[in-house]
Amino acid sequence: MNIKLVLLVIALVITAGTFYYTQYLVNDLQKSERQIVELYANTLEFIANPNSDNNTDLTFIFENIIKRINFPLMLTDAHGVPMNYEIGSGIKNIEIDSTWDEAELVTFLKDKVNELASIHEPINVSYKDAKGKERIFNKIYFGNSDLIQKLKYYPFLQVLFAILFLVLSYVSFSYVKRNEQSNIWVGMAKEIAHQLGTPISSLMGWTELLKMKINKPDEVLSVAEEMESDLSRLNKITNRFSKIGSKPILKPNDLNEVLESVVKYFEKRLPQTGKDVQLIYSNGTSIKYNMNASLFEWVIENLIKNAIDAIGSDKGKILVTLEEKENTIEIEVADNGKGINPKNRKDIFRPGYSTKSRGWGLGLSLSKRIVEDYHKGKLILKSSILNEGTIFLIILNKNISKILEKKYE
Repeated sequence: MNIKLVLLVIALVITAGTFYYTQYLVNDLQKSERQIVELYANTLEFIANPNSDNNTDLTFIFENIIKRINFPLMLTDAHGVPMNYEIGSGIKNIEIDSTWDEAELVTFLKDKVNELASIHEPINVSYKDAKGKERIFNKIYFGNSDLIQKLKYYPFLQVLFAILFLVLSYVSFSYVKRNEQSNIWVGMAKEIAHQLGTPISSLMGWTELLKMKINKPDEVLSVAEEMESDLSRLNKITNRFSKIGSKPILKPNDLNEVLESVVKYFEKRLPQTGKDVQLIYSNGTSIKYNMNASLFEWVIENLIKNAIDAIGSDKGKILVTLEEKENTIEIEVADNGKGINPKNRKDIFRPGYSTKSRGWGLGLSLSKRIVEDYHKGKLILKSSILNEGTIFLIILNKNISKILEKKYE
């Protein structure tokens, strides 16, 4: 909703700014055209002045000023009555039908005078008589040029375009949002099914074994222990999904132990992948950090799963390292797999995005949310080279650890 509001504000600011600037240009052009008309009036006054030098060459004025007038203009007497009905003689840039008779022409010109008067106040052409009294002998009525007329409508067109832009932006944004949410829900459902599938399948197998070994108490006890392990796994999965969207409880945990437990879990299951993969944990010292261990294990599991998927038929190697620095704790998950195409790097954390044929595009997205939203750290793609390998890096801030512990208590 905030993004939509920002788009609306930006569009309104652009529209208002354009409207203001266009009106400024219109007013500036109108002033310029009025100055031309005033210059025309001054020229007529100069000509009409009995004290003027009749030998003055007025060719320059007529050639460079009057001929350049590109807007409707009419010269009338002091009472607003057109003085001449011929185009070019007191009438400029006004279309007159050559088939009109004199009465129709007179009516048209009178109406035109009233129309121009409604646009601009006429400019008086005057002179001072022998007694020094100012007398008006002509009036100049004028309208707007085609350019000004077009500029007047321009802001309204921009408002229309801005509205269309907002509508299209809103529809596009809503469509993308709905599509993204749909992908998230579908992906979440498939991810839950995927997570629950393994322990449920195991439980079904253990149930059949129990039926077969009902008369062998010792073997039944062994099967029960395995069933308990799978039930514990189901409970952990349920807890993980229940924590998404809610504030997790952060407690001091040993990061070294958390990473070690995840690596051991995968080491037992690597043969089932059918790949020759070596999983190595560069064992570090004990590092206490305020975290939600269950969710953080999920992050490391997702990164290791991606690393396993990235390794082809060749011998693979996955290295998990833990390093404590002055103000941060850094965890790296590196593999020697196929790498990530540069054009896909900006999308790898986007919900629903996956390059796998059976992928759901939630692993990295959920991992990023767990690290950055819940633990205020950073999950980044440190490096990736095609056919050489990929390194994901988790950066945790030691100074924020205690703040988070208090925030989620």
